[in-house]
Amino acid sequence: MSWGTELWDQFDNLEKHTQWGIDILEKYIKFVKERTEIELSYAKQLRNLSKKYQPKKNSKEEEEYKYTACKAFLSTLNEMSDYAGQHEVISENMTSQITVDLARYVQELKQERKSNFHDGRKAQQHIETCWKQLESSKRRFERDCKEADRAQQYFEKMDADINVTKADVEKARQQAQIRHQMAEDSKADYSSILQKFNHEQHEYYHTHIPSIFRKIQEMEERRIVRMGQSMKTYAEVDRQVIPIIGKCLDEIVKAAEAIDQKNDSQLVVEAYKSGFEPPGDIEFEDYTQPMKRTVSNNSLSNSRGEGKPELKLAGKAKGKLWPFIKKNKLSLKLGSTPEDFSNLPPEQRRKKLQQKVDDLNKEIHKEMDQRDAITKMKDVYLKNPQMGDPASLDHKLAEAAQNIEKLRFEAQKFEAWLAEVEGRLQARGEQARRQSGMYDGQPPPTGHTCAQDRESSPDGSYTEEQSQESQVKVLATDFDDEFDDEEPLPAIGTCKALYTFEGQNEGTISVAEGETLYVIEEDRGDGWTRIRRGEDEEGYVPTSYVEVCLDRNAKGAKTYI
Repeated sequence: MSWGTELWDQFDNLEKHTQWGIDILEKYIKFVKERTEIELSYAKQLRNLSKKYQPKKNSKEEEEYKYTACKAFLSTLNEMSDYAGQHEVISENMTSQITVDLARYVQELKQERKSNFHDGRKAQQHIETCWKQLESSKRRFERDCKEADRAQQYFEKMDADINVTKADVEKARQQAQIRHQMAEDSKADYSSILQKFNHEQHEYYHTHIPSIFRKIQEMEERRIVRMGQSMKTYAEVDRQVIPIIGKCLDEIVKAAEAIDQKNDSQLVVEAYKSGFEPPGDIEFEDYTQPMKRTVSNNSLSNSRGEGKPELKLAGKAKGKLWPFIKKNKLSLKLGSTPEDFSNLPPEQRRKKLQQKVDDLNKEIHKEMDQRDAITKMKDVYLKNPQMGDPASLDHKLAEAAQNIEKLRFEAQKFEAWLAEVEGRLQARGEQARRQSGMYDGQPPPTGHTCAQDRESSPDGSYTEEQSQESQVKVLATDFDDEFDDEEPLPAIGTCKALYTFEGQNEGTISVAEGETLYVIEEDRGDGWTRIRRGEDEEGYVPTSYVEVCLDRNAKGAKTYI
């Protein structure tokens, strides 16, 4: 099946069809180009998305990624970045292997098409010229024949007329002969041109046009094959990145399977464990017997003479709830964090101190390595003076030794604090066990009559007997509402403010340094003392902020049982 034989008379339609084929190829190129732009845009958006949710360096958000679920999420973000890279590879390969290649091929195709159809038009023009020559010779032959017939008829008419002279007859005869000769010449010329046209026409329809149309057909078939190959390349470019994309997805699945909820729960315990023991049962205070109050397990009074718990009376005391009961917490944050992290709960303080000790030990090893390197360099200078002056390194060695000594001192200081905290945690556990046995008849640990005997500091830090719950102390306002209309509590002692305290939270009271106030409820081990100014202004202040002296003969003092 050849276009030259089957479509010999469809020159114009073939010209339109081949132009349509080039338009289709250009449309496909445009499609692939837009696909590459989409892939680049998609890859860019994926990278921006991954970057947007990456944890910021040296921020609290970065610390959250110690949890396995967050690690899996971080792995997903990293894999999505690699996933985006594969879409960039798709865009690059499609651009180089399809778009650029086909664009160059289209230009070559247009030139080839133009050349083939130029040859076809040239052949058409040639055959049209031959046809015009044939028509011209045919018309001339026809005209000469008609002229010869008229000249012959005129001669015959003149020859039959007796009135015409012999000279006129001869003249008409000669004219007829001339016209006849011209007709014969036209006939010979027409015959020759006709034969030539038939030959040219045969060549045109059986040689030139088939050859040109065959080239056009081959050109069109190559275009079709090339377009099919480009479509295969289009699929292969996608197929080549599928294994890598599959690996990215497999890594995401692997990270998801590595999530350990038990480990995350343990990390939460390590992050927020305070080291405190849960509170014991709240004592029952019998208000039907004014002179026989219930036992205050956390009383600070102590009979130093007899070595026995001293009996003290106390007035009506309002209960104080624990931090997890109400939301309004009290946090004493006066300035920056103390060096020994005493503002933190015991367990958190231990972790911070341990981390600080580890960091200092790393710094010590680093300084020692630097000192050893300087020492080796000095030995090299001693053996080879031309390389340098050994004395020039003495100040560096002295500086390194000084840094090491300083770091060791810091490490010993933090190690002492760490040992102190670890010892207190153990002691607190034993104390909690002893307190849990009080209801079985065991006496509570003795207290002190004055709060200055306790180790405390004005920044609200936690000491041996001061609970670190002062950061999250909650006032039991709900319980207090039941007794708002009752008689005020009697004073059980006095106190002097050692420091100024701004009571901004509910249930607290502000005091000025040096101010003397009444104590109406002693510290129960939570680091807070209840005081009164005047007749009706009362509230809680940190025990470490005041110097408390209890009145052993105060009416209503509590007794131990």
